[in-house]
Amino acid sequence: MFLFPGNNNSKKVFRKQVVFLVDSSESMRGTPLENVRNALNAALSKLNPEDSFNIIAFNGETYLFSSSLELATKETIERALQWISINFIAGGGTNILLPLNQAMEMLSNTSDTVPLIFLITDGSVEDERHICDVMKKHMENKGPISPRISTFGIGKFCNHYFLQMLALIGRGYYDAALELDAIEVRMQRLFTAASNIILTNITIDCFEHLEAFEAYPSHIPDLSSGCPLIVSGRYQGKFPDALKARGTKADLSNFVIDLKLQRAKDIPLEKVCVKQQINLLTAQAWLSQSKHLEVKVAKMSIQFGFSSEYTRMILLQTEEGKQGIQSVDIQEIPNKGDMQKLVDSRSRKVSLLKGLGIGFGDLDATTKNIFPGFGEPQLPEIAGEVFINAASSCCTKLANCCCCYCCIRVCSRMNDQCMIALTQLLTALACLGCLSCCDVCSSD
Repeated sequence: MFLFPGNNNSKKVFRKQVVFLVDSSESMRGTPLENVRNALNAALSKLNPEDSFNIIAFNGETYLFSSSLELATKETIERALQWISINFIAGGGTNILLPLNQAMEMLSNTSDTVPLIFLITDGSVEDERHICDVMKKHMENKGPISPRISTFGIGKFCNHYFLQMLALIGRGYYDAALELDAIEVRMQRLFTAASNIILTNITIDCFEHLEAFEAYPSHIPDLSSGCPLIVSGRYQGKFPDALKARGTKADLSNFVIDLKLQRAKDIPLEKVCVKQQINLLTAQAWLSQSKHLEVKVAKMSIQFGFSSEYTRMILLQTEEGKQGIQSVDIQEIPNKGDMQKLVDSRSRKVSLLKGLGIGFGDLDATTKNIFPGFGEPQLPEIAGEVFINAASSCCTKLANCCCCYCCIRVCSRMNDQCMIALTQLLTALACLGCLSCCDVCSSD
């Protein structure tokens, strides 16, 4: 399902009440914190005078710009920029729950606005599942106007699935930067997408009448003027011919629209949306520690040829002109050791590629305040390992910036038709409204 904000500039946007939570632990020292500061300065400059905001820098403790929300007047923004330049000093550890609770308390009294929380961090913490449970209770107690939590992860040491789950619970948005030079651009994109809300509390009538239905995301986020809203899913039963979407506009009036149903014939939508589904299911599997969900993700990964945290890609050497090893069912390879024995038994030279997933964070690296995304370089021992490392790095970057797995498949066939195929793919993505959520498209 695709909901587009349209091009009507007269659409009223909800007044903002926003609290920015910025990790200032020791590992953020230097470029990461500087890039975050630049992105935050840009976000503050885009607030309207009737909006209100606050800033909380946190490490093991918290440091508040103000004891309460402040109107975003020109004078207040200037004071905030000066406060940021003085107080954004990296040091100490990481405590995420404390600033989240403080932000929730600040946003406890809201009426004609959807309160927003932006959490920016580069670290993992031990109480992540507990944080999710606490935030769930906050959302249940506050009802439909509960604060929206959007999250931004920096580097490879934070638990990106925790951040995705937190955004899912908070009906917000999630984004990440795995490279230092991407922090500022992607943060600004997140702020734009999550803060210009034009429709909230969105429901779809038909979902309640299907025999079985799984929606991704399960909690439908708000519609923003900054990007389209995409909800995918799987169902059993007869899908209705007509759909109705309902929501609340910025003037608190009800909004109802009939959605046009179109049957996709030539566009493999299940493949376009599989990355979103795998990521959200992985976050749910992490939170619930469900082996059933882990197996489900692995099966989807194998079925659609998209990497996951529970599957591995292999480099298979075959003789020229001979067909490679046939795909094997997931039940044949209960663990990595058995997989290696299986491929060895078929007389093929096989190398296991490094995991293409982003992992579940690194508590040890966070505790030691290791700079995000950096480590001691190690020289490969053999020539084949050079190729493996290059392939792993390339695919990892692609998998985390492309909104369609087809990009990876196209880039793996570097032949004369590559440019034509890539052009056609980007045109299709543009038609689906993916320009604002795909680095490949938006950089063009």
